[in-house]
Amino acid sequence: MNSFATVMTLLRERQQFLEDIRHGVKLKPKLVNLFISSSVFFGIYGLIIGSSSSFLQAIFSAIKLPALYFLTLIICFPTLYFLNVMFGSKHSFEQYLTLLMTAMAEISVLLLGFAPVTFFFMLSTQDYQFFKLLNVGNFALTGFLGTKLFYDGMQFMSEKDADGQKLRLNILRFWLILYAFVGSQLGWTLRPFFGAPGEPFQLFREQDSNFYMNVIESLSQLFQ
Repeated sequence: MNSFATVMTLLRERQQFLEDIRHGVKLKPKLVNLFISSSVFFGIYGLIIGSSSSFLQAIFSAIKLPALYFLTLIICFPTLYFLNVMFGSKHSFEQYLTLLMTAMAEISVLLLGFAPVTFFFMLSTQDYQFFKLLNVGNFALTGFLGTKLFYDGMQFMSEKDADGQKLRLNILRFWLILYAFVGSQLGWTLRPFFGAPGEPFQLFREQDSNFYMNVIESLSQLFQ
C-alpha cells in the first residue's frame, strides 16, 4: 500500500515531491516504493500486450517490459551521474537515482492509463502492424512525458547550484538522447513483446534489421 501511496503523492504533490528529493528527505523509502509500483504497472501493461499472442507470451512480456525500463536505467545512469559530478554537481547518488525513478514511475502510471485503450484495440482489431504501432506511439508519448519530468526535476534541483549549471544542462540533453537510443535498441534486443500472428512462441528473436527500420516497414505495410 505504501508503494502506491508514494506514487499518488507524486501525482498530486509533484512540486513537494521534487522538493523532498532536492533536500534528501526519505530517499530510500521513496526509491523502494517507486521501484515496486513501477514494476507492477509495467508488468500489467506487458501482460496486456503479450496476451494479444498467447498466454506464455503474456507472462514473459509482463517480465520483459519492466526489465526493459530498468535495464535501460542501469546502463545509462552511471554516465549521467559521473559526468554531473565531474562538472560540479553536489547532489548525491541517491538523489539522482530517486529523481530518475520518479520519471520511471510517471511513465509506468501513464502506460497503465493507456492500458484500457490498448486492451480495447487488442480485442477489436486483428491488424498486427496497427497494434504494434499503437504501442510504439504509447511508449514514445509516455517516455517523452516521463523524461520531461526528469529534465524539469534536474533543473529544479540545480537552481541553487549555479556553478557549471549551463554545461550540466547540455550534458543532460545529450544524455536524454543517449537514453532514448539505448532504450529503443534494448527494446529491439528483448523483443518480442507482442508475438507475431501465426508464429510459435519465441522468448527472443534473431537480431536482424533495427528498431527504426522496423517502424518504417510497419508504417509502409499499414498504409498499403
